[in-house]
Amino acid sequence: MHILIIGAAGMVGRKLTQALLAAGTIAGRDISALTLVDVVAADVPVSDTPISALAADLSLPGTAQTLAATRPDLIFHLAAIVSGEAEADFDKGYRINLDGTRLLLEAIRQEGMKAPYCPRLVFTSSIAVFGAPLPPAIPDDMAHTPLTSYGTQKAICELLLADYSRRGFVDGIGIRLPTVVVRPGKPNKAASGFFSGIIREPLNGMEAVLPVDDSVRHWFASPRSAIGFLLHAAGLDTAPLGQRRNLSMPGLSATIAEEIAALERFGGTKALRLIRREPDETIARIVAGWPQNFDTGRAIALGFRAETSFDDIVRAHIEDELGGQIGNG
Repeated sequence: MHILIIGAAGMVGRKLTQALLAAGTIAGRDISALTLVDVVAADVPVSDTPISALAADLSLPGTAQTLAATRPDLIFHLAAIVSGEAEADFDKGYRINLDGTRLLLEAIRQEGMKAPYCPRLVFTSSIAVFGAPLPPAIPDDMAHTPLTSYGTQKAICELLLADYSRRGFVDGIGIRLPTVVVRPGKPNKAASGFFSGIIREPLNGMEAVLPVDDSVRHWFASPRSAIGFLLHAAGLDTAPLGQRRNLSMPGLSATIAEEIAALERFGGTKALRLIRREPDETIARIVAGWPQNFDTGRAIALGFRAETSFDDIVRAHIEDELGGQIGNG
């Protein structure tokens, strides 16, 4: 099986690559080749599996056609600019998040017109496709009401994925990821970045900025769970999905206060003192319109799983990124 990962240089892309190489198979088939694509070439791990890394922009003319011409059996489409950046730069958000996806779908369709070709396409969507006012727990069939450009772009891509799948051009599945915490590495431009920062930085002895109130509630899952979602989606029988090709992933509904309480249990009061409260009206306004809780019975029935406590999320971060030990800064 030839696997293409678009957005391979990002955190999720790197972890997905590692997981695929460790497994060696997916959906009962051996992995014969990996192609890693991002605007900056991804690092190529040492492996017996043939791996190629390309620096390419999916939104530019010709890129999608070149990738589709290699006829990968499985495509993970992870590439996107994050929420804060998409809101700040309207043109860039639509070019990367919408146009790139449309060009990929169309390139696959055109390739299939030459000779039969219908790859599995796993697309990472977002809970940002929903916006206030919202019910206490959002069902999977809730109408899209995005309140950001990022959420709007993801919602449009979900419709495209469903239609191209309905027509038999791709075998698509869209997974709406919770906010992934605790993200390793440096902060990015996502409006949600502080959710990771207030855990990650204090555990490493560094100061973190909290721009919203402790009462803010949100929907979370760990990077470990996110990779599990992607791998499960890749091998899932899509027949039970019918025409509803996009679904919300399981997660954990928690407040900032609950997040900080978990931090204290692992890092003590010393870690708490490293959180600096600095209200940011722009971020607070964006976050206020985001979903807080989901009914993910459909995804759970299909075998998707995530953490059930914030302690589990923090513990996964310590085990996977800190070698089981809290850093000293």
